Amino acid sequence: MVRAAMHALIVVPTYNERDNVHGIADRLLAALPGDLLFVDDNSPDGTGALLDGIAAAEPRVHVMHRTGKLGLGTAYIEGFGWGLARGYEVLFQMDADGSHDPGYLPQMLALAEDGADVVIGSRYVPGGGTQHWGLGRKLLSRGGSLYARTILGVDVRDVTAGFMCWRRAALEAIDLSSITSNGYSFQIEMKYRAIQKNLRVVETPIVFVDRRVGQSKMSRAIFVEALLQVWRLRLRGR
Repeated sequence: MVRAAMHALIVVPTYNERDNVHGIADRLLAALPGDLLFVDDNSPDGTGALLDGIAAAEPRVHVMHRTGKLGLGTAYIEGFGWGLARGYEVLFQMDADGSHDPGYLPQMLALAEDGADVVIGSRYVPGGGTQHWGLGRKLLSRGGSLYARTILGVDVRDVTAGFMCWRRAALEAIDLSSITSNGYSFQIEMKYRAIQKNLRVVETPIVFVDRRVGQSKMSRAIFVEALLQVWRLRLRGR
């Protein structure tokens, strides 16, 4: 537990995560003395109603309800916009399935307080890694990251990482309204935009643990979108 010198918000998108959100909310609140915003895409399994119950009992928890499954990228953009409008100085993004260990939050916050504009919870720097992944999943993830890094010409090791910390000035510099990616490629575009703006991007090691409950939201369409979007970003950057 650390004392937060900077006002922090953790943004967590949800879709059919009923069995995960209660546990992850407790862990997040215990790990960091900040606030928590769930962005629910009208989950058919009742996740939104469960989150409302959590928020009613805990003033640090907030819930944004959206009309349907509108995508990961727009969920983060709306969540970041909500936080920026309310004066948060540091904004985190995390998965709801427990893959991102809340125990890493204090070290990521410390790096932001020390001057990093963007902190990436990285699987692919020394000390980082994954657990409970098969060979195919490992090859897909590492290959996708290498593909994007090579085409975009960036030296971030884990360019597809979804566990991140942003200073508000970094999000304001990127101009969230101009982000065009919505799926897997959202993670890539956000890092690429940060590098284009000459922001200080720091990677810190994390161990990513595969979800134990629920189903992954990754699909072939999302993966193909990422492959194509990388080239669009490269051409636009030129």
